[in-house]
Amino acid sequence: MKKPEEEIMWSLQDTMMEILVTAAVSFALTAVLGKLLIPLLRRLKAGQSIKEIGPAWHMSKQGTPTMGGFMFILAIGALVAARLFTAGSGQGLGGLYVYGFALVFGAIGFIDDYMKVVHHENTGLTAGKKFLLQLAAALLMTALLRHEGYLTPNLYIPFLQTSIPLSWPVYMAFAAFVMVGAVNAVNLTDGVDGLVSTVTLPVALFFAVVTGIWQQWRTVGELTHFSAALLGGLLGFLVYNRYPAKVFMGDTGSLFLGGAVCGLAFAADMPLILIPVGVVYIAETLSDIIQVAYFKLTHGKRIFKMAPLHHHFEMCGWKEKKVVAVFSTVSALFCIIAFLGVVERYMI
Repeated sequence: MKKPEEEIMWSLQDTMMEILVTAAVSFALTAVLGKLLIPLLRRLKAGQSIKEIGPAWHMSKQGTPTMGGFMFILAIGALVAARLFTAGSGQGLGGLYVYGFALVFGAIGFIDDYMKVVHHENTGLTAGKKFLLQLAAALLMTALLRHEGYLTPNLYIPFLQTSIPLSWPVYMAFAAFVMVGAVNAVNLTDGVDGLVSTVTLPVALFFAVVTGIWQQWRTVGELTHFSAALLGGLLGFLVYNRYPAKVFMGDTGSLFLGGAVCGLAFAADMPLILIPVGVVYIAETLSDIIQVAYFKLTHGKRIFKMAPLHHHFEMCGWKEKKVVAVFSTVSALFCIIAFLGVVERYMI
């Protein structure tokens, strides 16, 4: 008989193989869907409108097909559905819940994209309507995860291996704030060809590995499967979205992506891990907030040449490829740090 330690090692090897296979299938599905979707978007004239306040050279991207996020949304959905039909009776539904949460945000993004394409302007839903829809989705997700036992009111603190007990009303308010903020931070990062996809690759890998380790002690394999599908889907999307982009994910894709990242953090009951793994998203958002606040306080002065942060570096002379390379490297490094901060939790 194998010793418990040997059984765990074999189980971990099986989990890593599952991550690789799931990611590979998701990559292939997304790449195939891209071949079908991009010509369809062109025929529908679903072209992106470019804001005049952005970098002048971005105007050349005008008319590039948008809503390309559908290709990885559909691929991930197919794998989540396949998992439901093939998994054993003891398998949880966390992956389905996270996908559903992300899908709601993707639907909000689709409405926004549709309005932009139909009206040929870069406005879409009003900020107020978008906020209310996102807030409702966040509260519903929190309530569902609580009901299904994925969430506790004890706020886990990475690196310190301790938790802070909160009342449920306080936790619900905290969760709603974090979810809405995090999803929009991911959306804000989508401003350069391949940027948000590449930045999110190490984030998806982080959740795949961490939940893969965790499932040796708790049934969260469906979260590993979803994370791996997300990883492969983003790689498949980059076939078409890397510079120069043949398609943009649109708010359909970026809001789905934000919902997926945020949903994984909460379903794994470690929402504060979004701080290190989402450091690029946070920096992008803070740069925008600081720019607007400083502009108003100083009656027209700016700290950054342009916000959010990726545009600032573009204005400093960085090529889009350099922005993507640097930002994704920072994301990967902070994901490694985040892993070191939580891995002890799953080894105890």
